[in-house]
Amino acid sequence: MTPLGRLLIGSQFAFNVGFFAVLPYLAEHLAGTLGLSGAVVGLVLGLRTFSQQGLFVVGGMLTDRYGPRPVVLVGCALRVAGFCWLAEATGVGTVIGAVSLVGFAAALFSPAVESEITREALRIEHAGGPRRTRTLARFSVGGQAGALIGPAVGSLLLAWGGDSAFRSACFTGAAVFLLVLVAHTVLPPPGKGGGTGTPSGDEGGPAAARLVLGNRRFLRLVAAYAVYLLAYNQLYLALPAELERTTGSQAVLGWLFALSAALVVCGSGPVERLAAARLDHRGAARTGLLVIAGAFLAAALLRPLGGVWAALAFTVLLTLGQLLILPATRAMLPDLVDHRHLGLFTGALSSLSGLAVLAAGAPAGALLDLGGPLPWLLLGALPLLALGSVPATGPKGGAGG
Repeated sequence: MTPLGRLLIGSQFAFNVGFFAVLPYLAEHLAGTLGLSGAVVGLVLGLRTFSQQGLFVVGGMLTDRYGPRPVVLVGCALRVAGFCWLAEATGVGTVIGAVSLVGFAAALFSPAVESEITREALRIEHAGGPRRTRTLARFSVGGQAGALIGPAVGSLLLAWGGDSAFRSACFTGAAVFLLVLVAHTVLPPPGKGGGTGTPSGDEGGPAAARLVLGNRRFLRLVAAYAVYLLAYNQLYLALPAELERTTGSQAVLGWLFALSAALVVCGSGPVERLAAARLDHRGAARTGLLVIAGAFLAAALLRPLGGVWAALAFTVLLTLGQLLILPATRAMLPDLVDHRHLGLFTGALSSLSGLAVLAAGAPAGALLDLGGPLPWLLLGALPLLALGSVPATGPKGGAGG
């Protein structure tokens, strides 16, 4: 692994440690410590999601124009400021401002780091190193390891911090991002950092929209990726509801989440090597969708044996599908788009698929109210339908069409 690759993977690890040390406990802080109403808490959480996921495309556009390094530095600085502000925020207005700043910081940081790790994976592959999915799988491992450790850090701070526990968690998160900022200031080798650092044509909003919406192969990838995201979100929507309905408790839910994270950390390497030996990127993505469909089928068929067995099979198969489709999707992106606009399309992939999942969330929730195996079978049909959406890719990057 190159020094830049290690920096980017370490950055993703630290990003999730800092993020998950604070955000899982935000709702309780707002409702309990600050006494805000449920409607306000929901509004705050929704604004955080929009200011992050919805604005990824903005971060991607800025990355293409200025290069990833300045965008990462600004994103880290804003995240430090946002967490410090959140630690002291007590009113609705200040909480909304702080949470929106935290989200927008991620909308800058994530597309910059994700597009640059894709470029670095290509450089390593072209230099005779392992296939690009190997580097991208390691990047996913770094993020998942941070997501596994972050909540534990937050829990310890909340347990020991007393009345100022949430403030301590916020300042800890700010310190993590300060370290990431320093690392990106000091460590990248000269001349690295990717991106053109100069405008590559008319990259304003209308022109960017035409680039994205005019690339039919990219939009097909978005459709397939949105189905994957919708399926993965059932870990947080369908799985808790099913456990509550079949066992009367969600006590095992935390263990299932931990199992999923552990599978990502321990299984990404072996799964990627097996896929690389047998499948191209498109084949890996399609196989991932098949495994995800199998997760829903297993959950439906195993329900008579007890909710825990069905939940276990669903979690394991869904995670294995994720290990196949996530690095494959990122690896396909440079073959579908002009490399000068990789940041834009990296951000657009997250923003557009996130909007699609948002639109499908309510129908999926209504479907679960039916109970029985039918919701699982219908949800499992979506990955099968998405198999045809996975686009073919050529050997060279291009604008696609």
